[in-house]
Amino acid sequence: MEIYFAVLNFTLSGAIGLVGILTLRKVSTPNEVVFALLPLLFALHQFTEGFVWLGVGGHIEARAFNLAAGIFIYYAQGLLPFLVPLAVWLIEKKKWRKDILGILTLLGLALAVYTMYGLSTVPSSVTVVNNTLFYNNPWTANYYDAIIYIITTCGSLMLSSSISVALFGLLNLIGLTVIFLVRPYGFTSLWCLYAAVISGLLYFHFVERRIKFLQDLKEKREEFSEKLEEELQHLENRKFFNKGKKDE
Repeated sequence: MEIYFAVLNFTLSGAIGLVGILTLRKVSTPNEVVFALLPLLFALHQFTEGFVWLGVGGHIEARAFNLAAGIFIYYAQGLLPFLVPLAVWLIEKKKWRKDILGILTLLGLALAVYTMYGLSTVPSSVTVVNNTLFYNNPWTANYYDAIIYIITTCGSLMLSSSISVALFGLLNLIGLTVIFLVRPYGFTSLWCLYAAVISGLLYFHFVERRIKFLQDLKEKREEFSEKLEEELQHLENRKFFNKGKKDE
């Protein structure tokens, strides 16, 4: 069974990675790089969990298993609460939203430092419960961390002025709520899998941005055309007026 789930993770990581590459190719400014990297990072994260599945099944050495499990849990619980609000903050245009996102980014940074300290000092364990990987660490197993985690990740995404990004945040909030109610022990594993699968929505942020750019360009062109017509009409009137004065 572990082999099956490992292959599933490897396959999904390949598909999500393709979307990640396509998303990264849409970058046009440095501020978009971190955001565009998210799908690719989710893909690599799922690739890592494939090795975790191989490890719990005893198909790879304990050292490789511990390394894969450590990378997975550090990224999921430690890095994401800072990386997600930072990525959204960098691409946000509206000032009041950006100000709030800045606060969430700092809050996420504080949580990331706190969590990584705990993960580095308190041993973590990975077990299989009902065909689901259960990542457990006493340092992070509390509701306070979970609430701040949700606020900094889902909250920052939902705060974005981009429809696709906000939808991604809402779907993540719904997904993690369902996972918590149905399989709370699989929160870290299943939510990261779910978030990775729907991270393709982030690609549409760049499609949305392109549409808005073309709409703005069209409006400016129409405005320029109107001003040009007014100026030509003004010149034509002056020419007619000067000609009339000469005839007199």
